[in-house]
Amino acid sequence: PMYFLLCNLSLADICFTSTTVPKMLVNIQTQRKAITYAGCITQMYFFILFAMLDILLLTVMAYDRFVAICHPLHYTVIMNPRLCGLLVLVSWIMSALYSLLQSLMVLRLSFCPDLKIPHFFCEHNQMVQLARSDTFLENIVMYFGAGLLGGGPLAGILYSYSKIVSSIRAIPSAQGKYKAFSTCASHLSVVSLFYGTGLGVHLSSASTHGSQSSAVASVMYTVVTPMLNPLIYTLR
Repeated sequence: PMYFLLCNLSLADICFTSTTVPKMLVNIQTQRKAITYAGCITQMYFFILFAMLDILLLTVMAYDRFVAICHPLHYTVIMNPRLCGLLVLVSWIMSALYSLLQSLMVLRLSFCPDLKIPHFFCEHNQMVQLARSDTFLENIVMYFGAGLLGGGPLAGILYSYSKIVSSIRAIPSAQGKYKAFSTCASHLSVVSLFYGTGLGVHLSSASTHGSQSSAVASVMYTVVTPMLNPLIYTLR
C-alpha cells in the first residue's frame, strides 16, 4: 500500500509542477510574460486540482502509517488493494470537483481587458482580488473550501500522529521505538515541508503585502517542495 500511495503522490507532484514551471521557464527565456484568458483559467484549474490532490494523498498516507503502527497484525487486512484504490479514487474525484467549482466561480467574474497579475502563475486568490465585479460569493466559497478541505485533512493527519506517538511510547524497547518511528519519518518530513512552506507563504504575504515577495515565496511550495519529496523518500 505504501508504494502504491507513493506512486500516486509522485504523479501528483509531477503534474503539480508541470502546471506552472514550463510556462515560467518560457517566460524567462522569451522575456514575454503573457498568457491568454483560457490558458490562465486552465492553469488555475489544474494547479488547484493537483495541490488539493497532494493534500488528500498525504492524509491517506497518514492513515496508512496509523494502521501500520497501531494495528500491525491487521494491516494487510485493513489496507487491502480495494480500500487503497478507493481512497485514491475518492481523492482524485474530490480534487477535481473542488477545482472545477473554484474555476467556475472565477469564470463568473469580469476582468479588465489588459490585466496584470502580480504573480508568476494564475493564482486563484490574485484572480479574485483583481476582478471588477462583486467577489463576495467567491470569497465565501474560497475560504470555506480552504477551511474544509485544507483544515480537515490537517486535522486527520494530526489525529493519526497523536495515535502513532501514543503507540510508540507504549513500546518497551528503544530499538522498537526507533524502528516504528522510522517507518513514518519520511511522511512526517514531507507533511511538515508541505504545510510549513504553505503556511509561511501565506503569513509572509499577509504581513508584507508585497506582490514580488509573495511570488518569490510561492516558489517554495509550488516548485521546491514537490522537488524535495522524491529525494526525501529515496534517501529513506
